[in-house]
Amino acid sequence: MKTLAGVSAEGRGATDRLLAAVVAQLQVEGIRVAGALRAPLTEGATSHCNSDLHLLPDGPMVRITQELGAGSTACRMDAGALELAVGLATARLASEGAELVVLNKFGLSEAEGRGFRALIAEALSQGVPVLIGVSDAHRAAFSEFAQDLSTTLRPDEDTILAWCRAVISRAAPPVREA
Repeated sequence: MKTLAGVSAEGRGATDRLLAAVVAQLQVEGIRVAGALRAPLTEGATSHCNSDLHLLPDGPMVRITQELGAGSTACRMDAGALELAVGLATARLASEGAELVVLNKFGLSEAEGRGFRALIAEALSQGVPVLIGVSDAHRAAFSEFAQDLSTTLRPDEDTILAWCRAVISRAAPPVREA
């Protein structure tokens, strides 16, 4: 069974909500999850263009977009903030370990060779499975990155949870009896 999986749900924010629901259920089950999910917009948010990442399992929140002023059409991604989030998530994986890494998406930064790519590679090299959201815009770049090492999951919570449980149980080291 492949330990890297991509998922994409139809509709704005649907993949984010699906991954958040999966992570919430796995955490209830006591699964140690690392990575980052896009935080849902809060009521009264001034812009749907702001993007905050919630680092798993318990924060902090990192804003990865920047205010460029009225009328700006430039990219709002704050590369420094994204790299901070990557560094924090990678350090957490190294210090605390995890049974699963979940990332909100394989986006433009990852498609260009930056972003969470190093964390994905590090997790897989440690035998930690990775679940990641994949948008249509970056599906080809994800396929090129993953080669034949990934599987595509149906955007269904039960299907994703079943995959997570299966790869976690396979990745777990055997329990030694005293």
